[in-house]
This record gives sequence, structure tokens and C-alpha cells, in this order.
Amino acid sequence: MPRRSRTLLPCAVAYLLLAAPHAPAQEPGKPVSFINDVAPILKENCFACHDPKKKSGKYDMTTAEKILEGGTNGEPIVPGKPESSDFHDLIVTSDVRRMPPRDKGEAVPKEKAAVIARWIKEGAKIDAGLDPKADLVKELRVRWKPPVPPKAYTFPVIVNAVAFTPDGKHLVVGGHHELTVWAVETGKLVKRVYTRAERAYGLAFLPDGKLAVAGGRPGQEGDVRVYDLTAKGKTEDGVEILDGVNDKKVLVKHLFDVEDSVLCLAVSPDGKTLAAGGCDRAVRVFDLSGGLDQAKLAQTVENHADWVLGCALTADGKYLVTAGRDKTAKVWDLKVKESVVTFPEHQNIVYAVAVKADGSAGFSVGADKTLRTWKPNGEGKQVRAVGGHNDEVFKIVAAPGGAVLATSSADKTVRLWDLEKLAAKQTLSGLTDYVYAVAFSADGSLVAGGSYDGTVGVWKVADGKPVKVWNATPGMVTKEPEPKKDEPKKEEPKKKEPRKK
Repeated sequence: MPRRSRTLLPCAVAYLLLAAPHAPAQEPGKPVSFINDVAPILKENCFACHDPKKKSGKYDMTTAEKILEGGTNGEPIVPGKPESSDFHDLIVTSDVRRMPPRDKGEAVPKEKAAVIARWIKEGAKIDAGLDPKADLVKELRVRWKPPVPPKAYTFPVIVNAVAFTPDGKHLVVGGHHELTVWAVETGKLVKRVYTRAERAYGLAFLPDGKLAVAGGRPGQEGDVRVYDLTAKGKTEDGVEILDGVNDKKVLVKHLFDVEDSVLCLAVSPDGKTLAAGGCDRAVRVFDLSGGLDQAKLAQTVENHADWVLGCALTADGKYLVTAGRDKTAKVWDLKVKESVVTFPEHQNIVYAVAVKADGSAGFSVGADKTLRTWKPNGEGKQVRAVGGHNDEVFKIVAAPGGAVLATSSADKTVRLWDLEKLAAKQTLSGLTDYVYAVAFSADGSLVAGGSYDGTVGVWKVADGKPVKVWNATPGMVTKEPEPKKDEPKKEEPKKKEPRKK
């Protein structure tokens, strides 16, 4: 993959690890299941053109009932006779009528077309208990089972999100269908939390110590779930394993799910407001003032024309600041439920935003490699723009207390900035790839960054000195670089003999 393509988005990068959906292998002699065997093939090859919006040929294929009804050409399936069914014929034909159309994608693989033929031959039956009117996209999402992460990976896991535990002693890192927890001082893996989401894009601890996580499977689903990392699990080789998929003591709340990844998450300091946005261009704002059990959706903000990539809340929970792939940063008044500012000066993708606690200043970064500060009220006038990073800037966060900002970039660095002066303080190095994630500890004394190649680093904010840099991929061993062939291998220095008296 060309390196430049990684600048699109952490979300887009995650597609590299996502295998194409496919129908599961069938057991010999077992009848074909419509929902388990046929529907996944249709979702992969047909739903893009035959959903309720596009409805190509006036044919909506997103429910079993509508599949059997057909479209412009009438009923497409003759139960028991695949050779007489247009539904099957259009999939296997080699002429211009083929579905999917040649300009829309590859033909349905022969082995999958054979599954559909067998289903029709067996009577084109719908599974017992499946509502013919049920949305198949949702049914497939609900029924999907996440894989168990391997004990040891053979490839590095992209880090799109990091967060310090409230005591600052551990770093939570977003992994592949899991969260991993590492000791800050030693870089030792202490806990793994299995998750439904393939990727975690946003992590935020609530005041009670629970961890809210935004993530999903690119192009498949997205969600926000809340976990209790203090729950007990089994221990394997000194590492505690928590089941965040099935164990209700670990997964304590499922706030919502959607049809694509949730890319950003923000929680107000008092924990009463949570906001999360993503690929569906919407930000959902939850009222948590009554506790997690009483969490309720307060409003859905649709203020961007493209993916919402970043969000932040003022300390009083009154304003929501957002970043979009539509090349703007925006401010939404949560009390009166209306947009109050649009900031367009980046003129390129805006990846992330931060806001001063009192709401008097907004900050944004993006593909223009620039950190900009602006007034989040009135006309949203830009106050200052500063460079420093040599490539796109993916994240910006404000330290607790509001004196320091941290940014992370494709130039492989984390940078610290004086929030008031918007002046560079330190450049933190040690990471070796695009840095997608950055976070401060609760007391503001430490900052962490996470990168494309799985490496994370922790530094002291006061002087920029590294605490620890390691690869946060379970089982990965960081190897020392091999000497180049044209370079002689360096010899170990000889030990000096003690001087004779």
C-alpha cells in the first residue's frame, strides 16, 4: 500500500484488517439457511444498489419479504427451480444483464452462486423465527459474532486510541477486537479486554472509573459501549482476560449502534454529557446526569456534510465543537439546539478539535499541517495559525487544567504547545510511524501517543523526557534493526582491565 494512502483517515486505514464479508462454510447435508448463508452474500453483492434509497429496478432487497416480491420484472424466484428463477440467472449469466453490473463490481463467486441455487432448489425458505419484514442489515449485524483475538499477533496492530487509567499507572490502548492495558513504567501487558468492535477510535473514562469506548467495524457497524475494567476475569500467563462481549460485569452499558464506525468521543468533566460522532455525519449527545442506568439520548446533531472526525465539549456541557471531513470545524449550542459557528479556514480535512474549558477559544488541526485557534462565538474569527508539524495533524487534546495542548501527526511526533500563547514547547520523538492517538493523564503530568505500527510512547509533560516506548501488540517482539549488508557488524567494546595498583 502506498504510504500516502494512510493519510486518508484512521477509519480508512482500518479497512486493511477487515476481511470481506462472506457466507460461512456449510455443513454437508445441512439445509441452506437464508439468514446465515444467503443474506451475507446478498449484503456483499446486492444491497448497495437495492436498498430502500436507491432501489435499482424498483427492487429493495433489504428484507426477505421484499426479496421474494421482486421489483419491476415481478417475482424473481420460483421455489424449487433455480434454473427458472431470474434471481439466480442474473447472478450467473455472462451477458450484459449480469448482476452486479460490470461497472459496479466483480461477479458473485461461483461457490456463492451455488449456495443461492441450492437455497432456491430447497424451496427458498425463510428461517423459522425470522420476521420476513425484518431489516436484513440489522439482523446480520445483531447475529454477527466477533473473533477471539489471537494470543500472539504476527503483525502489528494499528493504534487509533489511547487513554490513561484514572490513577495514571496504566495505559489503555485500542487493539484489534480488544483493548489492551499496559503498565506505564515497564510497558508490560497486564490486561486484555475482548470487544465486539474491531477498532476503538475514542476512549474516555467517566468520573466513576468506567471506560466509554467509541469504535466499530468499518463499513459494517459502529457503537459506543461502556466497560468496567476492574471486573474480574481469567488469568493466562500473568495477563488478565476480560470478556467485554458477553460478560455483563465487564460490558456494563451499550449506548447505541449504527451502520458504520463511530470515530470520536467526548465526555464533559462532570461526566453528565457524552457526545460521539462518526461516519454517518451525526453526533449523538447523551445525558448521563442520572447515571449510566438512566442514560438517555438528548439529541442527535447533524451539522456536517461528511464524516465527523473529532468532537469536544466545553466544561459546562453547553457547547459541542466538532471536526469534519467536509473541511470545517463547527460549534453547536446544545441548550438551544442550533449551529452557532462554522470555521472554514483549514480548507482541507479537519481531523480533530479541542476547546478551552470556559469555551473562550477553539482549536483545530487537519490535513493542512496547521494548528489554528479561533473564536467559538460570533463569526468564528481565526485568531492565529501556527505550523510546526511537517505532515498532517490527526489529533489535538487539551491537558487537564488547560495550560497545555498536545498534537499528534503523520510526521511521527507528538508536540506540546502552550495553550495561551499557542507556542511550541516540546517535540516528543521515539515513535516510528504516523501517530494517530494522543492523551494526557488525569493529573496532566504525562502524555501518551500511539501509532500506525503499534508503537506507543509515554513522556513527562514537564520536561518532555520519555518514560517508556514499546509496541502495544500482544506477542510482538521489537527487534533491533539489522546492520546493512555493506556495513561491517559492530563489535562489542572490550571490557577494560582494572588498573593495577
